[in-house]
Amino acid sequence: MSDDSVDPVREELEKFIGKPMGPPAVAPEAVNLPMIRHWVDALDDRNPVYLDESRASESRFGEVVAPPAMLQTWTMPSPIIEGIAERGGAPTAMKSENVVSALDAAGYVGTLATNSELEFHRYLRPGDRLRTSNALESISPRKRTSLGLGYFVTWITTYTDGDDEIVGSQLFRIFKFDPNTIGGDS
Repeated sequence: MSDDSVDPVREELEKFIGKPMGPPAVAPEAVNLPMIRHWVDALDDRNPVYLDESRASESRFGEVVAPPAMLQTWTMPSPIIEGIAERGGAPTAMKSENVVSALDAAGYVGTLATNSELEFHRYLRPGDRLRTSNALESISPRKRTSLGLGYFVTWITTYTDGDDEIVGSQLFRIFKFDPNTIGGDS
């Protein structure tokens, strides 16, 4: 259900649409077999093209590849646990002005991840070093939910390899809300 009253916060957020959410990032490590092995073991995904060089060489890939769902894994920074609650559950502090920091400053400090959609352009291979860039796609009108008043915020992260070729993308949506408005008319 939409809250149709005048919303100066939403009007201020318009300036972020289409803009980067932060600076581009480079993966801390290249795609590598030890991390693929951890993933395969954790998810019990025994596709032989992920670790068996002999079987992978006979496949359409011609070599070992990483599970596609690992796309985001390669570029995730090491989390900083101290202060995570104060950052709304974010593993690191956002250092640039963006819609998330603007909503935090406006009192919408609650964060709930709502959905993510991945698109894969090609399989990753050991040695690929990914880079990401991201841009804000959209912000919903203010909504009233059982969590309180808030906004659905959607951004797209684009993943490229060392040759600047797009290897995948991720749409990510969160609900930023003001926990002080639960059940209220704010």
